[in-house]
Amino acid sequence: MAFRGLHDADPLDPSVLLLQDRHRSHFVDTEQLQEVLRPRQQMRAFLSLWRMDPRIRPYVIRVGFYGIYRLGHIIIDWPLITCLVERWRPETHTFHVPVGEMTITLQDVAIILGLRIDGPAVTGTCMHDVAELCGELLGVTPPADALRGLTISIRWLSQQLSTPGPDADEVAFERSAHGFILALMGSFLFPDKKGVHVHLCFLPLLRDLTQASTYSWGGAVLAHTYRELCRASLDRRCGISGCITLIQVSMVLGEASRGPTRF
Repeated sequence: MAFRGLHDADPLDPSVLLLQDRHRSHFVDTEQLQEVLRPRQQMRAFLSLWRMDPRIRPYVIRVGFYGIYRLGHIIIDWPLITCLVERWRPETHTFHVPVGEMTITLQDVAIILGLRIDGPAVTGTCMHDVAELCGELLGVTPPADALRGLTISIRWLSQQLSTPGPDADEVAFERSAHGFILALMGSFLFPDKKGVHVHLCFLPLLRDLTQASTYSWGGAVLAHTYRELCRASLDRRCGISGCITLIQVSMVLGEASRGPTRF
């Protein structure tokens, strides 16, 4: 796809990229939009709230999420992320840059995040009794002020489950691991609009941690990140969620693979 110039992301042929009139690059070029995107990833806050108890480490390792915890907080370059969003095309799911088209692949997810990219898809239903589900898998029932629809407060999870008691048994450790992984998902992998709540649809998938380790969590993270890039690139959005660290590291370290066009 040809563009007008090195610093102009507008396509020469608008007949292919049909969303250009809604695209962020159009609003930037017409000086209707100049703000840098606002962050919605809360990994630093998560790490300050929840230091992993050594007794739940084996459970987190079993599911395959320990590498993400070890990755820790990486400072996000928000002007860079904003520029990348301006180059993201929802029509092709690629970054249109001066050297061609580039995208983030499953291989990038596996290398950078260490998540499984094969196996059953991460899917299920959102139709659950919240009190019953949390009572079974977390051992506590959240109060109304800790819930927002079918999402639960990450801060409340940390307050309730971050430190198992000295007499805790295996069931208590597993419940604490459920809460830890759920909070990690909401802070880093699948953050919501503010990054302070996480959807409870993931919790049933953690019922059997051995089974949970077989799911393609990497595929789910990549699909979610693609969706958030598409949303952020359209209609003057002022923020972006999704796994921002994946976007930045894959681009900065050159891990992103070339897309359909090679130069």
